[in-house]
Amino acid sequence: MIDSKNIIENLEKRLMAFGQDKKTQNVGFIEKINDGVVLASGLSKAVMGEKVLFSDGSSGLILNLDEDTVSIILLSGGENLKEGDVVKTTGQLLSIDASEELLGRVIDPLGNPLDGKPKIKKAKLMPLERIAPGVVNREPVNTPLKTGLKAIDSMIPIGRGQRELIIGDRGLGKTAIAIDTIINQRQNSNNKKLKPVVCIYVAIGQKQSTIAQVVDRLKQENAFSYTIVVVASSSYPASLQYLAPFSGVSIAEYFMEKGQDVLIVYDDLTKHAWAYRQLSLVLRRPAGREAYPGDIFYLHSRLLERAVKLNKTHGGGSITALPIIETQADDISAYIPTNVISITDGQIYLKGDLFYLGVRPAIDAGNSVSRVGSSAQTPAIKAFSGKIRIELAQYKSLEAFAQFGSELDAATSAQLERGKRILEILKQPQYQPLSEPLEILSIWAVTNGLLDEIPVNDVQRFEKEFHEYVKAHNQKLLDKLALGEKPNEDILKDMKKSIDSFKKMFVSK
Repeated sequence: MIDSKNIIENLEKRLMAFGQDKKTQNVGFIEKINDGVVLASGLSKAVMGEKVLFSDGSSGLILNLDEDTVSIILLSGGENLKEGDVVKTTGQLLSIDASEELLGRVIDPLGNPLDGKPKIKKAKLMPLERIAPGVVNREPVNTPLKTGLKAIDSMIPIGRGQRELIIGDRGLGKTAIAIDTIINQRQNSNNKKLKPVVCIYVAIGQKQSTIAQVVDRLKQENAFSYTIVVVASSSYPASLQYLAPFSGVSIAEYFMEKGQDVLIVYDDLTKHAWAYRQLSLVLRRPAGREAYPGDIFYLHSRLLERAVKLNKTHGGGSITALPIIETQADDISAYIPTNVISITDGQIYLKGDLFYLGVRPAIDAGNSVSRVGSSAQTPAIKAFSGKIRIELAQYKSLEAFAQFGSELDAATSAQLERGKRILEILKQPQYQPLSEPLEILSIWAVTNGLLDEIPVNDVQRFEKEFHEYVKAHNQKLLDKLALGEKPNEDILKDMKKSIDSFKKMFVSK
């Protein structure tokens, strides 16, 4: 015969050992454990997204509420859990500690340090899930976030508070564009007119060696002091890969609420979608297109909608998001790419054909767009960059036409030659972002035909040496262009004088 009295006494002892009284706390028991997902009963007061604790000290997050049970994803530990173990609710939504002390740190999605340094002490708890600021709290995006890449700053400008997607196949330099943008933010410390930008790099499903290389490069470029790296590498469970971008944007909101500008890179949301699909299938949620759950669009929209530019009444801070999506064989019409394209304010599309032809960054100007446009440019670069996209498009159409014709008139040949030089100018080595004055000099020179007599193979060398020449002999010109104001006749004459002087010295090889 079952001794019910002993069973109840043992149960009460287990609950008290867990630090809770069953009469006052919402306590349940594990029914089943399956691939990082725990099914528990008895948590009648549980809330969606609530943090729970297990008897062995591990933690979890409630992701499903059923009639008699709740489904919990494990966040930490869980190796020793078994059926019948006790689980209790905490009454808290999952949060992360945010503080200035995080700058120059590498952490996991739960805020635990991965760089061997101690955990931060003075911090503010920021919830991972949060409703984005409403329309009345926002203002139009009109302040540039300079990437230091000529092709982007001239044709696809990014503004503070914008969501600009970086999309393309594997190995085409998507991460390189994001890292160059982070490196370029160090220039803001020298520009008193622009607020410095806090940068957050969220690595989702990447190899640990790749993440280590990124961190090392940021340190080499003196860009790590204003950067936070949130890591959920490929060796991490799907639950942490799912939470990583939400941890990153919660930290970003801490700085935004203090009136600061933040740049956050999600590298990449394709792997984030894979992690969420894995969790959803284990949670037995209905599968839809490509086996993704029905709320996959909502997952990314509620994440990216938190990128915003607040008005002055609400502090004037901003979060600029650069989500990265990896395509398969240039297929931008697949499910996840089309979802994220429709959520963001434009996309930078990298094309394999351009990459293998040596055009790097391999940005396809025809398919790339910024819906903020020239509003996110200074008057200085706006005055010179208007022609470059048109001339590049004309060159592409003429290039295709010229393949079928043997004889071309002089005007067409001249336009083709200038197009080749524009392509050369838009090439840029990795980890070498340029200041806006140097970008202006390059774009102005090539669009005004001042490089037409320079051999195509010498254009990049000419540009580099010309920049060095201006830095050494006409720093005042660079200082004037750095003000961002529309250049007057005197500045234009000074620019022409500088390039003419340098051309006399330049020797083609």
